[in-house]
Amino acid sequence: MRNFRRIVALAIAATALTPVIAPAAQAQTARADRPLYKDASQTVDARVEDLLARMTLEEKVAQLVAIWEHKDRIQTAAGDFDPAKASQAFPNGLGMVSRPSDRRGVTPAANGAAGAAVGVGNRNPADTATYINAAQKWALEKTRLGIPMIMHEEALHGLVAPGATSFPQSIALASTWDPGLLEKVFGVAASEARARGANLVLAPVVDVARDPRWGRIEETYGEDPYLVSEMGLAAIRGFQGTTLPLARDKVFVTLKHMTGHGQPENGTNIGPASLGERTLREDFFPPFESAVTQLPVRAVMASYNEIDGIPSHANKWLLHDVLRGEWGFKGAVVSDYFAVRELVTRHKMFKDVKDAGARAIDAGVDVETPDGEGFNHLIELVREGKVSQGQIDNAVRRVLEMKFEGGLFENPYADVKTAAKKTNTPEAIALARQAARESVVLLKNSSGLLPLDATGIRKMAVIGTHARDTPIGGYSDVPNHVVSVLEAMQTEGKGKFQVDYSEGVRLTEGHVWAQDKVVPTDAATNDKLRADAVAAAKDADVVVMVLGGNEALSREAWADEHLGDSDTLDLPGPQDQLAKEIFALGKPVVVILLNGRPYAVNYLAEKAPALIEGWYLGEQTGNALADVVFGRFNPGGKLPVSIARSVGQLPIYYNRKPTARRGYLFGDTSPLYPFGYGLSYSSFEVGAPVLGTGTIGIADNVTVKVDVTNTGKRAGDEVVQLYVRDDEASVTRPLIELKRFQRVTLQPGEKKTVSFELTPKDLSLWNVAMKRVVEPGTFTISAGPNSVDLKSTVLTVR
Repeated sequence: MRNFRRIVALAIAATALTPVIAPAAQAQTARADRPLYKDASQTVDARVEDLLARMTLEEKVAQLVAIWEHKDRIQTAAGDFDPAKASQAFPNGLGMVSRPSDRRGVTPAANGAAGAAVGVGNRNPADTATYINAAQKWALEKTRLGIPMIMHEEALHGLVAPGATSFPQSIALASTWDPGLLEKVFGVAASEARARGANLVLAPVVDVARDPRWGRIEETYGEDPYLVSEMGLAAIRGFQGTTLPLARDKVFVTLKHMTGHGQPENGTNIGPASLGERTLREDFFPPFESAVTQLPVRAVMASYNEIDGIPSHANKWLLHDVLRGEWGFKGAVVSDYFAVRELVTRHKMFKDVKDAGARAIDAGVDVETPDGEGFNHLIELVREGKVSQGQIDNAVRRVLEMKFEGGLFENPYADVKTAAKKTNTPEAIALARQAARESVVLLKNSSGLLPLDATGIRKMAVIGTHARDTPIGGYSDVPNHVVSVLEAMQTEGKGKFQVDYSEGVRLTEGHVWAQDKVVPTDAATNDKLRADAVAAAKDADVVVMVLGGNEALSREAWADEHLGDSDTLDLPGPQDQLAKEIFALGKPVVVILLNGRPYAVNYLAEKAPALIEGWYLGEQTGNALADVVFGRFNPGGKLPVSIARSVGQLPIYYNRKPTARRGYLFGDTSPLYPFGYGLSYSSFEVGAPVLGTGTIGIADNVTVKVDVTNTGKRAGDEVVQLYVRDDEASVTRPLIELKRFQRVTLQPGEKKTVSFELTPKDLSLWNVAMKRVVEPGTFTISAGPNSVDLKSTVLTVR
């Protein structure tokens, strides 16, 4: 009885206390029902740690691998996502799907990169969204912890997927010298990618490119670290925005490729980068450093090449000490496609992918793409003590942070009904046309041939390998429509003048980027084509000749049977011969180049009355060039690279050291066209720079003002370029270095003052002790319309 009374008393006391403790108890119960990591009101760090603590080793490793070549393991034979197969193949979940828009695993494809598949049509917007939604539903609902997947796509110059807007290739976008334009371009690319369900893109490329033999030069923003940095920052702002969490119309970026990729030995892709630490820090690191220190970048891709005997995917100094230690990078390092395998097959460092995987994760690689090969062995490597649990946890943290910051746990889905409506909109098409126009670089315009006056034309001959067949460059899919030069000129001439077409020259039998074999067109075929073109041009009042390269002749060399680098810079095929025979007719001739590699066009530079470098201009190629040729748009593009006279001049980047290019016995060391060069239909006067003060301290900024005046009769754009030279230093310094630029639009007679601010970082160098410092002395500050025609003043630093 005594015990009963005690129990009753305790029960009454507990009842009396219930109103006080119930809310906490209820909250604990709610948290037990809903794990903290699923609570969007919690901090990202708290959610990550909560989820990480719940994960098994197998579930952790699953977050560090992707799937691409073996997507048949998660798909039906028709290519639909199959939850049952996915659960069987990946019972612990899956971190990433590579290229969900492509049909890998459905039809055998050519050995390619970036989802390249010869003869295989990829998924349209609605089908991609449906596929991704099904995959994410499986991940959220059918795996133990419900962790969503990262869906990555390529987006070098627009989303690489059917129907997506095709903008000018990267080297062309760099020719705009207009970061604001790039921000808009990649804002569209992000929107089109996210509309289909993608949340990460493998872009932008911020490699500094110093060898035009390299087939991937078209993927870059050129040869200058500052220009590449500014264009890269603009691309990131467009893709991802400036803050996190990620907005619903944005995607995470992946900076690539860290680093030295753009100056490979003998110009061949993935060749060793024979670069010292000072050169790395001065020329190749800056675009990566600028990006990860100024914007919330969450993914960086390592490069294939080695630096001083250490491939980037095995380089702990590069990926850990510099990237994370010095720059404070918090995101994930992603492998390039098959790069962990290539530590075995190409670099010959390890006996198998298991050992390669151990070295890669120790060096700082967090995620292996496009599939898990070396990283598939991480579980046994941990159990063998060759990889620590801490290394796994750190890599997984970075992946989970991205997924939480992307809002994927709350809503990883796309709207199938609107995916197509948000793709290639009228606004996107108009932006593609504007980007293409701004990309055009006018190299020559003898006697003011351009712009053409349609009223004076009775018959126009449109001739050349790219007159009707328009290349748009690597990392492209199939746009809804690509406007050729011929189509645009026919539209221009409707009701005004006749347009005759002749191919004139054919470079290769087909130019599919992903096709391994490249077959040059035979001489007999080209002899016939050239004769036909001459006949077509004889009766014309003006000839528009469209020449250049194509996606088969200059491209990423990703396999021994799929090459794309060149031992010559000559214009491919008998194009010079065609030009010679057309010029001999004495007609006004406008030569347009469409290419990815800057060719040594010596003959055209000498003989062509008008010469335009267009690069690859995307889906609005023809319309943009018609706008320029007929004067509706005044070209203002500038070269982001130096154009060599011959392959023997290489390397020929403008920011050379004082002892470089002393002279050749019988040759010229100057480029055919210098970095930053480009003409206009108007004329401009760029004044000498004016300093806010002539003397500053080593920690001070200085304002530099430059006047620019349109001295011509047409409105147009000029790019004011500001260069710096360190006149006296403890280590050798480049003759000049670009530090600021601004593209300015001016009406006839209009004058504007452009104001720049130089910081101590702009005047710094890496000294003998490999420390970044500003050394007292004088600096020559120069301004002009290109890297050669400059006016200067002197700044003293005390």
